[in-house]
Amino acid sequence: MGKYSTDEESASRITWEMLEGFARHRIQGWVQDLIEEEVTELLGRGKSERRAGVDAEGAYRNGFGKTRRLSLMAGTIAVRRPRVRGLEGRFESRILPLFKRRTEAVGNLLPELYLHGLAEGDFELALRGLLGEGAPLSAGSVARLKSKWQAEYETWTSRPLDELEVVYLWADGIYVKAGLEKEKAAVLVVIAALRDGRKVVLAVKSGHRESTDGWSEILRDLKARGLATPRLVVGDGHLGLWGALTNVYPKAREQRCWNHRIVNVLDKCQ
Repeated sequence: MGKYSTDEESASRITWEMLEGFARHRIQGWVQDLIEEEVTELLGRGKSERRAGVDAEGAYRNGFGKTRRLSLMAGTIAVRRPRVRGLEGRFESRILPLFKRRTEAVGNLLPELYLHGLAEGDFELALRGLLGEGAPLSAGSVARLKSKWQAEYETWTSRPLDELEVVYLWADGIYVKAGLEKEKAAVLVVIAALRDGRKVVLAVKSGHRESTDGWSEILRDLKARGLATPRLVVGDGHLGLWGALTNVYPKAREQRCWNHRIVNVLDKCQ
């Protein structure tokens, strides 16, 4: 395996160049110890210890399953999941659940890579460099995750909004480096302040900040899902939002964002 895997034996003498590999081996040992300690706690006795009495738990250790690779932010480690016989149900480790191949932090890394402009076909190479050759993540798994995220987004963007008591709306367009598109697109975001004091994100959609048509499409969708007319809408003066607001929510009052005004003034003073 490559230098990012714990399948190889660690050297007896550690040098600076070997420091990351040494740390991964230590982490591997700690994770393995925690998993085996779970079995000790479950059975009430250590490895090779006899049962305390006739009525004690009759389950027993039965070796290990196949080696599992687990991807952490520090790289990919190899651990063995203990097998337990004689239980009424199946032994399920809290440290290493069945089918778990990566930590939550690694899962959160994937959309961050995409937002930083990484193309789908480059994911496997990038993850191999970050997590090691044994990382259980490929372009195919990324594509499946992308489909899952898309389904979750579509469910979120179709939820009803008629029960929300909206008082204020904040709207802005944020430029991000996502994908490989040549045009400078932005993420158009709408946030609502409710009567009970809560803030709720209502819309997140790609588009152009200065496009009246783009903002109109967003506002029409919100209105179609039951969003009542807000009392006040706050946004940057350069947004295409204001023309859209006249088209969809003509009774809503407008207010330019003071934060944008102050930043613009300070920019001119420098």
